Amino acid sequence: MSKGMHIKGELRVRYGQATSAGVKPQNEDCLGIQIPDGDLLATKGLVVVVADGVSAAEAGKEASEFCVKSFINDYFSTPETWEVKTAAHRVLVSLNRWLFSKGQSLADERRGYVAAMSALILKARSAHIFHVGDTRIYRFRDGALEPLTQDHHTWVSSETCYLSRAMGMGINLDIDYRKTGIEPGDVLFFSTDGVHEHVKNSDISALLADPDVEPDAACQQLIDLALANGSRDNLSCQILRVESLPDANSNDIYDALSRLPFPPALKVGMSLDGYQVEAVLHESSRSQLYQVRDKETGERMAMKTPSVNFSDDAAYIERFIMEEWIGRRIANPHIVRTVEQARPPQCLYYLMENVEGKTLKQWMTENPSPEIGIVVDIVQQIVDGLRALHRRETLHQDLKPDNIMIQPDGVVKIIDLGSAYIAGIDETSVPFEREQNLGTMKYSAPEYKLGRRPSTRSDQFALAMIAYELFTGGQGSPYGEKFAAAHTLRDFSALGYQAAARTNPLVPGWVDGALKKALSLNSELRYEVLSEFVVDLKQPNPQFLESGNMPLIQRDPLRFWKGLSAVLGAMVVVLLFLLMK
Repeated sequence: MSKGMHIKGELRVRYGQATSAGVKPQNEDCLGIQIPDGDLLATKGLVVVVADGVSAAEAGKEASEFCVKSFINDYFSTPETWEVKTAAHRVLVSLNRWLFSKGQSLADERRGYVAAMSALILKARSAHIFHVGDTRIYRFRDGALEPLTQDHHTWVSSETCYLSRAMGMGINLDIDYRKTGIEPGDVLFFSTDGVHEHVKNSDISALLADPDVEPDAACQQLIDLALANGSRDNLSCQILRVESLPDANSNDIYDALSRLPFPPALKVGMSLDGYQVEAVLHESSRSQLYQVRDKETGERMAMKTPSVNFSDDAAYIERFIMEEWIGRRIANPHIVRTVEQARPPQCLYYLMENVEGKTLKQWMTENPSPEIGIVVDIVQQIVDGLRALHRRETLHQDLKPDNIMIQPDGVVKIIDLGSAYIAGIDETSVPFEREQNLGTMKYSAPEYKLGRRPSTRSDQFALAMIAYELFTGGQGSPYGEKFAAAHTLRDFSALGYQAAARTNPLVPGWVDGALKKALSLNSELRYEVLSEFVVDLKQPNPQFLESGNMPLIQRDPLRFWKGLSAVLGAMVVVLLFLLMK
């Protein structure tokens, strides 16, 4: 069945499929391809899948169909912010567990919902391959046919083998993953064993080498040849001819928005697209933030506009657009909400909810000695917002008191995503060098300066820096003044953690222990997950209480001062008694 030619933006492919039950009464193979519309093609890519239901299984046909249809549907339902590998792997693990659980309900659980499966996701100029079983994917390039997958067989003799891995075969899934570059002119060939075990590679190459043969016709010829050569199995194959790929000198996702002009600097009373400026909230060399009111509805919002200093900077424009893009995809009470524009924009800007209150920096100035419980509550809310980002494979990268708001009702919100790293977007091709971390170095983890790959633990470091400031009233620094000047591994190795209790004696030793761990210069020594950090701030971790040399004032300042007060009170009573005598 021919799918002919498909053109989406700069991606141009021709593809076709053919499948046959062969000599069997039922076809347990399944094929699928999905090319999404619009921006989804750039953020998620196109998907091609082939699956072969295991004949010995009781539900091989159902298993193969479930693998193909559910993988395609579920993959495109994952967040656009996720990397291909993350999204596909999570979907496959879920599908495998469902197949395995269904198989357990059958009379013979060893003959359940089992299928071999190979999937390819073509995103930008790379192919991401996921494979389990004995279905195959080949790449034909420059006259050579190259296998991109390896059969999962266990040989028991020179002529007999069994499938060692497949979807639904076990509760745990061991799947092969491979990422490889794709070039215009490449031909990708997908097949089940009913085809590739009965057709020579030279015959496959001969058909793939001829661009005049339509993909569906080539697939049918290969099936006919396999049948003629004695194939006794179901037969299925797909061909994907890559005519062209997204040009490294184009960026279709952002073209429309980047052609919008930058708005001029706005003043109170001025209007833009029906939004009247009521106040200038913030101005910097990179952007402006205004409080605006929709003249039609009266709703108050915040409007962020780009700085005209970067009107010809493609990397800056991409980052500005992505700030709104990720804001639309994160729904969390501790992340500022992006507001959809009521009218088509005439300039480049975006709208957010209007957050009342003060920045955490202002709050810290007004509250230099907050109670431990209040600090922990603030940290907990920031963690809730960060986890919403991290679940979408997004790093904030610029967490600092100026980017956090505390509302009058005590709700904490992260308000700036301008430096966020989005894994799914980072995989897309762009004609420029993307900006690296633009965060504030005072709060940035050492890995940024050392040129190492950041992770969620990098955001943890920044959060711990903020927590340290909260506990010390903004007066202390965990590594002193030399931290800002450190740029090499040797520089960082010379630094030592300075306990928060040195600045604020009321900070318990176990709180200092949690801060020290989250602020480890080596990211591997920090907490694995943010929730562990919060737990250790809320209650003493025995690990941080084992230090026998730690004085009581550090281990439990409240108990120390209560005890000291009791002693002093007793002394006063004794002195009064003596004086009265």
